[in-house]
Amino acid sequence: MKPKLACADFTFPLLPHAKALDLIAMLGIKGVDIGLFEDRSHLWPSREFKRLRPSARQLKKKLGDRGLVAADIFLQLGEDFAECALNHPQARRRRSARDGFSKTLEYAAECGAKHVTSLPGVLFAEETRASSWSRAVDELAWRVEEAHAHKLVYGVEAHIGSLAPRPKAAAKLIEDVPGLTLTLDYTHFTRIGLPDAEVEPLVEHASHFHARGGRRGRLQERFARNTIDYGRIVDVMGQTGYRGWLGIEYVWIDWEHCNECDNLSETILFRDFFRSLAS
Repeated sequence: MKPKLACADFTFPLLPHAKALDLIAMLGIKGVDIGLFEDRSHLWPSREFKRLRPSARQLKKKLGDRGLVAADIFLQLGEDFAECALNHPQARRRRSARDGFSKTLEYAAECGAKHVTSLPGVLFAEETRASSWSRAVDELAWRVEEAHAHKLVYGVEAHIGSLAPRPKAAAKLIEDVPGLTLTLDYTHFTRIGLPDAEVEPLVEHASHFHARGGRRGRLQERFARNTIDYGRIVDVMGQTGYRGWLGIEYVWIDWEHCNECDNLSETILFRDFFRSLAS
């Protein structure tokens, strides 16, 4: 299998957005994972959605001028996982989350993206696990239908701090929400010491993929110290018929030691590694 490589624009947050896109193009990577992260990415939902269609068309032109395409639009409405969770107990916040998602679908369709990612929700301490889970299932089912109506694929990232921090919970979420897919990132499971073998069954449910170095105790790690067998993952992708993008997703934020890597060098090392698998 020859992976279709993407790189996140939020890998290079200290550069102006146009320069980050220039750099991705210089790396010879065609796909771009666009971060719509409120308060912490180049493009904020609150800003982009003020003039939604012109903003999306502007992004499409910026990408096209550089020979790039939007591989994924990744929505995060706030830094706090619980405050903006799609399954928040407060109906007002759920309505706000739905509104942000609806606008993201319009934005994605307008800029030419085929895939949208969001977070799956959290478990709230003030209620039972079953209540948080059931509300998330309802909200995710609505999002699957909305994405389908826009001819977009919708995936959630099972992550540390979410209601699906382990592979079994992620698989259960897929089972409970027909049509839901995963934006799969092994590092969230590797970080807590789980072996690749426990994560591998999720590959068949993936529609998008994030790759970076990871090991026990480190959500993000250098290529040289990575313990995830990405060669095996690509083989499994071939076996399961995976046709999505493989996004190299180094981030630079003061969380989980994610500001301790040279993102440019590590992105190049993973790019060359994935290219070598197809040679």
